Amino acid sequence: MELARPEYLVEADWLAAHADDPALRILEATVFLQREGDRLVRRSGRAEYEQGHLPGAAFADLIEALSDPTSPFPFMLPPAEQFARVVGQLGVGNEHRVVCYDRAQGMWATRLWWLFRVFGHEHVAVLNGGFQAWVAGGYPISREPPAWPATTFHARFVPALLATKEEVCAALGDSAICTINALAPEVHRGEVGGYARRGRIPGSVNVPAATVFDPATGRLRPPEELRALFQAVGALERPRVITYCGGGIAATADAFALTLLGHPNVAVYDGSLSEWTADPALPLEVG
Repeated sequence: MELARPEYLVEADWLAAHADDPALRILEATVFLQREGDRLVRRSGRAEYEQGHLPGAAFADLIEALSDPTSPFPFMLPPAEQFARVVGQLGVGNEHRVVCYDRAQGMWATRLWWLFRVFGHEHVAVLNGGFQAWVAGGYPISREPPAWPATTFHARFVPALLATKEEVCAALGDSAICTINALAPEVHRGEVGGYARRGRIPGSVNVPAATVFDPATGRLRPPEELRALFQAVGALERPRVITYCGGGIAATADAFALTLLGHPNVAVYDGSLSEWTADPALPLEVG
């Protein structure tokens, strides 16, 4: 079985062969999460990037530079003007093909992929297996900063890729919409917290983001395995899918996989459980 949208996924050998392409931009988006009790602590991967990264790669800061500084919740979608300014400073223009990677879980690369698409840039892909795959392929790493000059990026917001709290509320009980929780099963069942209240959005199904990647290699699972994951929860038959998680990160891994499989209408609920559980008027399910 082949992917319906293979242009969004590149292999390390392809990237190595095209590394000197002047139209190519490589961005690392690593963030590390550590659970401390019911609390998730986030740490930038910039220090690891500075110790060695893909040659020519720039570091995209998802914690601060590419998140909304006015939001009470972490990692929220930044204003279009902010996104355009930051990626332009990184040397990315609308004429460039972008490849995103991380060295932790894959979902940070898919978050950056989703951000670019939300702001109208379709020439963006994820490196299959990320930093681990690059190193395993025997390709060089570098400590040199990128030499790309700052440029202008014009953002064009694509609202269909973003689900709001109001849309998720309206989707409750709507059989045409499949709402998917990308968090771990124990969080989905409400056994583990990390947010204002425990539980899941009513009616939502569970496809943990970790299951779309091979835990040994960090590579995306084969297309037939991905299809089976989402077919099992009825996502492929629904006209629209909304993915969510805790803060809009893991949800992008599910959205990425569904898009690769060819689903034409997948949105990420950016606020996810951070926003949903903070509103005591909104319902939750457990068990």
